[in-house]
Amino acid sequence: MNVVNDRDGSSRFLLTDPSGSTAEVLLYGGQVVSWRNERREQLLYMSTKAQWKPPKAIRGGLPLCFPQFGNLGPLERHGFARNRFWSFDNDPSPLPPANQQSTVDLVLKSTEDDLRIWPHSFELRVRISISPGKLTIIPRVRNTDPKSFSFTFALRNYLYVSDISEVRIEGLETLDYLDNLMRRERFTEQADAITFDGEVDRVYLNTPTKIAIIDHERKRTIELRKEGMPNAVVWNPWEKKAKSIADMGDEDYTTMLCVDSGAMETPIVLKPHEEWKGRQELSIVSSSYCSGQLDPRKVLYGDH
Repeated sequence: MNVVNDRDGSSRFLLTDPSGSTAEVLLYGGQVVSWRNERREQLLYMSTKAQWKPPKAIRGGLPLCFPQFGNLGPLERHGFARNRFWSFDNDPSPLPPANQQSTVDLVLKSTEDDLRIWPHSFELRVRISISPGKLTIIPRVRNTDPKSFSFTFALRNYLYVSDISEVRIEGLETLDYLDNLMRRERFTEQADAITFDGEVDRVYLNTPTKIAIIDHERKRTIELRKEGMPNAVVWNPWEKKAKSIADMGDEDYTTMLCVDSGAMETPIVLKPHEEWKGRQELSIVSSSYCSGQLDPRKVLYGDH
């Protein structure tokens, strides 16, 4: 792990693995802003108009939404963790050591300013690791307050895709979802895969641990595996909405897709001294592996 000190005094961490893949992590927001495979191909979307200066959140990469997702509460949209400076965590126990992985542990603790807008004392930790073809994030929230509190949480995954109209998501079929474009009305997914020809903003409920994002043009599938986060958000703003977002390029929607891991339908409640832990792995697999019944190994031997 290399530490790079930027001109403005902030730090970022460069994680590398022996295969040549890399990830860049900022102390600002505790945010992954780049993940490249061994061929140096960028796997995460970053807005062409991203604001890199506090107090703006950085649109792209992998922001953490805490202690509130979206506008489901009194705080600023997606909470405040994504526009605070985090610290290097010298004591990430009780996590086991990350074997043979390039890893950084960061921590955000509540400040007096935070307690004024959200009166609960907490510690939010995140471990970010890369290994060949895989990016792993382990978030943990500890209640250091004398009273219980509840929060919603999401890992927002801005994925870089070749062409949004050629992408499909498998693993969410037949599930119920809340449609944010229809005042959070509840629907059931009818399609055998999610494809895109307009704006989509949905919170899928009771989702499986594995979701596949299939990028036909790149012959690449990003597999999302998650634990402790029962919801998945699927979001693309499409043309009209993209033009209304100040820190997003007008055409950016064609090469980006958010598929988020989260717990936002039912808030997580923590008693004093309790800790919540989640886990997310993004991995790159060949497309044939995930495309449902088209994979002969899956038909013959069942799901691996």
